[in-house]
Amino acid sequence: MADDTDKSQKTEEPTQKRLDDARKKGDAVRSQDVPVWFMMLGIAMLIAASGPLLRMIARPLVSLMDHPHEFRLDNGGAMQLTAALLLSLAPVAGIVFGVLVLSALAGHLIQNRPAWTAEKIKPKLSKLSPLEGFKRIFGPQGLMNLFKSILKLVAITAALAYAVWPNLSLIERAGGMDLLVLAGTLQGIAGRLLIATLVVVGIIAAVDYIFQKQQFDQKMKMSRQEIKDEHKQSEGDPQVKAKIRQLRHQRSQQRMMSAVPDATVIITNPTHYSVALKFDDDTPAPVCVAKGVDDIALRIREVAEEHGIPLVENPPLARALYARLEIDEVIPREHYEAVAKIISFVMRTKSKTQGTS
Repeated sequence: MADDTDKSQKTEEPTQKRLDDARKKGDAVRSQDVPVWFMMLGIAMLIAASGPLLRMIARPLVSLMDHPHEFRLDNGGAMQLTAALLLSLAPVAGIVFGVLVLSALAGHLIQNRPAWTAEKIKPKLSKLSPLEGFKRIFGPQGLMNLFKSILKLVAITAALAYAVWPNLSLIERAGGMDLLVLAGTLQGIAGRLLIATLVVVGIIAAVDYIFQKQQFDQKMKMSRQEIKDEHKQSEGDPQVKAKIRQLRHQRSQQRMMSAVPDATVIITNPTHYSVALKFDDDTPAPVCVAKGVDDIALRIREVAEEHGIPLVENPPLARALYARLEIDEVIPREHYEAVAKIISFVMRTKSKTQGTS
C-alpha cells in the first residue's frame, strides 16, 4: 500500500541530475531485441556479400585442388600449407568478425551513450529474495518477456511458412534435382526467410523499445518532495547557506576590527557612522581600513579609544565616506581636501602632545 501511495505521488518529470545519476548506475532505456535485430542485419549484409567472400575463400582452395602435386606434406610442408590457407582466409574472417562486432555495438549505441559502471554486477541480496523473484517474473517486465517469447515463436513459424510453403513441392523433389538448381532454390528460401525474420524481429524490437522507454520514464518520475530535496542538495540548504554567510560576515568583521588599531583617524557621525582611515608613507592617499553603522560603528569607536586613535566628528563626511568607500579602498578625489584637513589637524595635535610630554 505504501508503494502504491509513493508511486502515486511521483507525478513530476525527472530532473537532468536524476537521469545522469541513473545513467551512472547503468539504468537506461535498453531493449535486448534491438542488438539482436542489428546482429541479424549484419548477417544479412554478409549473406548479400557472400559471392565476393566465397570467391576469396575458394581462390586458395581451387589452387590447391588444381595443382595438388605442387604441395608437399612432408618435412613441415603440412604446417606451411595450413598456415598459408589460414593466412589467405584471414581477410574474410576479419570482415565477418568486424561486421558482427560493429552490428552489436550499433545495437547498443543507438539506444544509449556508452557508460562504464560496476553497479549492475554488484551482488545484491534482493536478487535472492523469492518475493522479488516473483515480482520480476509476474511483474510488467516479466509479462512483457513472456509476450515477446510467444510472439517470436509465432513470428518465426510464420516466417518459415512464408519462406518454405511456396517451394514445398520443390523441396519434396530435392533428391532428384540438379545440385545447382537445388542450391538456387535453397538460396531463395534462405533469402525470403531472412527478410521475413528481419521484418518480424524489427517490429518486435521497436515495440519492446517503446515499452522499455515507457517503463523507464515511469521509474524515473519524481515526487515534488524529491525535487525539493534534490534542489537543496544541489543548491545548498537555505539555513546552511545563511549560517555560512553569517560566519563569513563575522570573520570579515573580525579582520576589519583588527585593522582599527593601525588607523590614523576615525571619522564619526558621531553615533551612527564610523569610518577608520589610515595614512602613512606607504599609501598615496588615505585608505579605508574599517567602517560600520550603529553597533559596528560603536565597536570601532571603542577599539579606537582603547588604542588611542583620534576620533573626529564630521557627520556629512562620515556619511559620504561610508556610502562611497569599501574596505581597503582609497578615498575619492572629491574628499581629498576635507580628509587632508582632518589628518593635518590630527598630526599637529599628535605632535603637540608628544612635544609636551
